[in-house]
Amino acid sequence: MKIDFKKYSDGLVPAVIQDVDTHKVLMLGFMNEDAWNETMQSGKVTFYSRSKRRLWTKGEESGNFLELRSATVDCDNDTLLIKVHPLGPVCHTGADTCWDEKNHKQDFIYYLEDIIELRKKVSPEESYVARLFHKGINKIAQKVGEEAVETVIEAKDNNDDLFLNESADLLFHYLILLNAKGYRLKDVADILQQRHAK
Repeated sequence: MKIDFKKYSDGLVPAVIQDVDTHKVLMLGFMNEDAWNETMQSGKVTFYSRSKRRLWTKGEESGNFLELRSATVDCDNDTLLIKVHPLGPVCHTGADTCWDEKNHKQDFIYYLEDIIELRKKVSPEESYVARLFHKGINKIAQKVGEEAVETVIEAKDNNDDLFLNESADLLFHYLILLNAKGYRLKDVADILQQRHAK
């Protein structure tokens, strides 16, 4: 990969940092050739800090490292897109991203809940989720019951693939039911946590 570190007088190129799982943009940093080489060697994203005037590995103090997953350079060879697995919040403020956006990397389920919330607002002709919401709570609850029965049936057989797919269908429709009742999975998890603490 050819990176044009000499294009700018300071020898720095922008590095856009993106979560490899959620595709959320997490932060923007700058790299010189030494920072790039250190990132490639260590597997932890390292920048050149313009304020500290030295190499700086993200997480060197907090432990919230950015584990390198992939890197590409743009068509002008002067901007990097670096995909990472973040080990904790990215921003120094404690936020998930430097734009104070939530990043549901920790649990894809929470991201899926956001998608369900968005889909229920579109036309029923455009989305299966919207069609279920349009049919009402009874239909949603019925669908959860159907998926539960299918999951139980597959659990008694020896086809792991079918069992896991039916389990995914059940969980997906349960998330829709929770949304229809005005709740999220976190509300259920909070109850389980309270029970565990007793």
